[in-house]
Formats: sequence, C-alpha cells, structure tokens
Amino acid sequence: MTKVAIIGAGAVGAAIAYAAQIRGVCRQLALYDLNPQKVRAEVLDLNHGMQFTPMAQITGGDDLEVCRDADVVVITAGAKQHPGQTRLDLAAANVEMCRTLVPRLVDLAPAAHLLVVTNPVDVVTMAALKFSGLPANRVFGSGTVLDSSRLRFLIAQHTGVAVQNVHAYIAGEHGDSEVPLWSTATIGGIPVTDWDGANGRLDAATRTAIHERVVGAAYEIIAGKGATSLAIGLAVSRILEAVLKDENRVLPVSSMLDDVHGIGGVCLSMPSVVGRDGVEAVLPTPLGAGESDALHASAGAVAAVAKDLGL
Repeated sequence: MTKVAIIGAGAVGAAIAYAAQIRGVCRQLALYDLNPQKVRAEVLDLNHGMQFTPMAQITGGDDLEVCRDADVVVITAGAKQHPGQTRLDLAAANVEMCRTLVPRLVDLAPAAHLLVVTNPVDVVTMAALKFSGLPANRVFGSGTVLDSSRLRFLIAQHTGVAVQNVHAYIAGEHGDSEVPLWSTATIGGIPVTDWDGANGRLDAATRTAIHERVVGAAYEIIAGKGATSLAIGLAVSRILEAVLKDENRVLPVSSMLDDVHGIGGVCLSMPSVVGRDGVEAVLPTPLGAGESDALHASAGAVAAVAKDLGL
C-alpha cells in the first residue's frame, strides 16, 4: 500500500495533497504541520470530498509520527517567499530547518524518497541530501518541472498548438538563472527555431520574451495571491506518480549532478528518468550555443549560496 507524507499544510502542501487525491496517486496520504488546527481542517476538507475521488486514507496531525513508513516524504515547509524576494533569499532559514527535520524523517521512514519542494529548492535539496545520509537518487527536488510547464504553456499559447504537443525543458536553477533549452525544444516534432505558424515565427526576440515571462511568473502570482500553489500541486503529484507507479518518466527534477556537461557537486535540474528508484538517470541532453555557458553560470549561482551555508 503506497503512502505519501507531506510536510507542511500551507497553500503548497494542501494543493499537493488535493492534486494527489484527485489523481489517485497513493492509497495513504498523511499531512504534517506545526499548526494542529490548520492540518486538522485540511484533512477534514479533503476527506469530505472522498466520495468524488479514488479511494484513499487521509490522515494528519502535528506529530511527525504521521509520516512513519511513508514511501515518499514531500517537504514543503519553510520560510515563505514574499514579494520582492528571490528564492535564494530564503536559503539560510530553510537549510537550517532541514538540519533538524530531515534526520527525524529518515528515522521514521528509512525507505522513503525525499522530494523537496521548499525554496530555494536546489539548495534545500542539497541540504536534505547531506543531512539525510541517503543515496543521491533518493533525494531530489521538484526543480524546474513547473518552470518547464510554464514554458510549454507560453509556447503553446503563442503557436496555437495544444500544450501536450509542445516538448521543451527549463534546466539549471529553479530561479532567476534558469536556462531554457531551446535547441532541443519541439512542437509536434518540429524544432521551435523552424516553426512558422499563423502567429509567426518563434524568433530570438519572441523566445527571450517567453523566457522572461517564465522567470517572472512566480513573482507575478505571489504579488497577486500571496503564493504559487495550484500548478506546483499538479506538478508534484505528477512526480509522485512517476515514482510510485515506476513510470520511468522524463522530468526535469533537481538532483545531485555528477559530471553532467562538466558540472558536479551541485543540485540542479536536468531532464531525468524518474521511477521507483527515484532519479534513475540524468540524461545527457544536448546543449546548443550559449546553453552550456548559461547552465554553468546557473550551477555557479547555486553552488555559491550552498558554499556560504556550509553545504
């Protein structure tokens, strides 16, 4: 019987739980939060909709014991990003949280994968890996799965093609230095650089504008509603499915790289095969002109913050 435990019942944690319930990701879903009234309310709310979703046992509380024997533990708790803050600004507080939280989670669920959603996700994933002592394949972050979805949506919106027929990835940091892999992006098998549809070509200026909107998307949503939640909930539920159903699905999760395009010793997102063993392979995705330099710069930005925090 598959079990997912979610640390943090705030906007993101609740959205992940809701998406997981609707998609029937697992048979047991446990929510943990320091606020007992909040987590009880979220559990009640989810259970009251059970008639309309695949069957699951949904529990929760303010005792970490609810996470015992989970197959995957999703970490969403931590300091919240406020308007004007970058994700890297949150690093110190959330790394410190991992120092005490992660070993306790490993004790309760020693066979679990740790899926980090807390920002800055690349740095916090490095902290979770260090403090857990687990193999690198079992500790990974949501990375640029959502960023890549935003990129695909904007390409689809511009071209008038269904988003499901757009294949494009964001690599690198989940943040301001992220790298769109335009050189391997396609629309129905046609390279985006060759696209010439009713709405015009995806020329360099258009691609730059789309990338800027991807980078700014979270800031726009945070300014309007206080937090990004719904899309990340769907994104994380998709990662959970890939793991629990052993799909070997290619997703740009954040994991510890080991000589990928000459980059190692830092957690970054690259298209990766995700299955029951976690990150089963990081793909050597070809990089185009400028993409390698941008990816190395992104790695440098994350590594510098990690170094400052003793990681």
